[in-house]
Amino acid sequence: MKLFKAQVQNYRSIRDTGEFEIEGIKTILVGPNEAGKTAVLQALQRLKPPATVRPLNPLRDYPRALYNDIATGKVKPGSVKVVIGQFALDSDDLALLPDGFGSAGNVFVVTRYLDDALRYHCTSAPATPYYKDFKIDLARMAAHMDRGDIAKPATAALTQLVSGWADYTSVTGTPATSLISWLENNIALVDEDDARETKRHEDLIAKIEVYRAYQQACAELYKRVPKFILFSNIFRVRPNIHLEHLAARLENNDLDDEQYDYGNSCLLKLLGFTARQLSDLGKVSSPASHDQAGLDRVREQLDSRNYQLNAASVRLSREIKEIWNPDEGKGEASKLRLIADGQYLKVVVEDSVGVEVELDQRSEGFQWLVSFFVVFFSEAEGEHANSILLLDEPGVSLHAIKQRDFRNTISRLATKNPTIYTTHSPFLVGPDELDIVRVVEMTDREVGTKVHTSVTSSDPAALLPLQEALGYDLAQSLFASQRNLICEGLTDYWYVEATSQMFVADGLTGLSEKIAIVPSNTASKVVYFATILTAHNLKVAALLDSDNAGDQAASQEILVHRLGAKRILRTADYTAPKIPKAEIEDLLRDTLIAISAKELGIDVTAEAAASPTSPLVDILATKGGSAFSKYKLAKAYMRWTREHGSADLSEAERSGWTKLLAAINSSLK
Repeated sequence: MKLFKAQVQNYRSIRDTGEFEIEGIKTILVGPNEAGKTAVLQALQRLKPPATVRPLNPLRDYPRALYNDIATGKVKPGSVKVVIGQFALDSDDLALLPDGFGSAGNVFVVTRYLDDALRYHCTSAPATPYYKDFKIDLARMAAHMDRGDIAKPATAALTQLVSGWADYTSVTGTPATSLISWLENNIALVDEDDARETKRHEDLIAKIEVYRAYQQACAELYKRVPKFILFSNIFRVRPNIHLEHLAARLENNDLDDEQYDYGNSCLLKLLGFTARQLSDLGKVSSPASHDQAGLDRVREQLDSRNYQLNAASVRLSREIKEIWNPDEGKGEASKLRLIADGQYLKVVVEDSVGVEVELDQRSEGFQWLVSFFVVFFSEAEGEHANSILLLDEPGVSLHAIKQRDFRNTISRLATKNPTIYTTHSPFLVGPDELDIVRVVEMTDREVGTKVHTSVTSSDPAALLPLQEALGYDLAQSLFASQRNLICEGLTDYWYVEATSQMFVADGLTGLSEKIAIVPSNTASKVVYFATILTAHNLKVAALLDSDNAGDQAASQEILVHRLGAKRILRTADYTAPKIPKAEIEDLLRDTLIAISAKELGIDVTAEAAASPTSPLVDILATKGGSAFSKYKLAKAYMRWTREHGSADLSEAERSGWTKLLAAINSSLK
């Protein structure tokens, strides 16, 4: 089961975000302060929160400007939707549904209401059974059961059962149970030789049972919905924990500072001890010298504690090193140690020369990183395994380079726990991750927070992290690589990068790791990028579409002079059959036709077959009109490559891309 779409309504600053897509691994929310990013995460958590999350409160959680409607009774909390999540079902999930409703494409929809009520359903489901659907058949069934009996007991019992029912009384829950009991209790009154009435009896029960089985399946499906765990920057692991004091506070539910104790509690959970257990171990008194069994028992307890502390220390140190990259001799953190000393549990950091200092004497960024891993490892195991993680502004205290490393860590951790996080930092948005970015903005308080699946916004501040991320990556890649492939735009970059990665994952030859892809925004700017890069004695090749803009760029004398004809690659040379005005999309013509029909709702199968030499983009734009977007199509293809391999491309596509990638590699040897 996988969350793939969500919508938040009527929650704090949010009137209606609109539906927005959630990626299977990682989704990034960007936007300016006060746009409502945190509110989106808080609302998403309500789809299936941990037990410790408080219920929704209309006074606190309904948009304040509209609260008078709640206070006056104009709006009932039980009718107000707060968050809607749509979950794709896998084959095991679909098998739970009644026959006829477990087909692929069925979606499980979960909705949380303002009164904290939870409702869920499948998009493909049996029709809700209403009394009007049964009334005539029940009357005929009762008449058949009472044939020849003046007292008409079956009719009397049915009349009493349905007393107070209206046509649209739903025959579910208690009414369904009562009606089935009436049918089963009177089965002996049905003439077994009367095929019509026997079938009527069976059909009545089946109509009720199929919906009851569906409801039971939905209840089981909700159990499979992952929990949503929200992490905040305020959680901290403290360097010195007095175990007896913490144990007493936890036992008495006397937590003076919830954030303080939360981080410490997570640390103990990670170690596999309660505060009381560790405290009691610190109180162990030495047995008499002649009590060998007692001495062995004490040693066993203390060794167990030390070994678990050591194992946790090694695990945390390993994870932190991957991000912190300690440099020998430069005083960076080298090892994290958890030490039990009587009633104190200490968290100390050992540097490369063996000096130990307490955690709070390290940098704020390092403290945050340690706290994050402690909380993550403790909460993402056990009952929270396979949860969806919601991270609010992770790593704000980390240096930019550390944030970039932490971005890769999030990707790695998200393979087991899908992650949605908010950020203002360009270093937490990779240049190849724009397709998983959702822009959050609030340009008008009356309209409230909006979430855009496409990278568009009427507020330039919302796009700033993306612009900075692209600018930084471009600046780094322009002169960092000796070999550079210039392509016309961002979508061209995505197609080349995603297809190459798919080939490599399948053990085929992809783009050389030594080659950097540089998007130039338009074909006309290719010459400028080529001039700048070749002026620095860098190897450069250009990939141009075979449309008019590409022809114009390829014919510029300065480009030919700078690169040479062999390093100017044209898309039409790699299509089969040849498409004279081919764009890069035509190298994936068969696959993109299917993706466009499924993801964009634009089916051009017939049109493409009728015009095999017309560029696919022209065909899609003609039929799709404003609904077609090259960006959306490229983004949908990137998602497709994450779940498919090169074998899923057509033979012509595999052949064309194999030749193109080989040509790029060869031109930049």
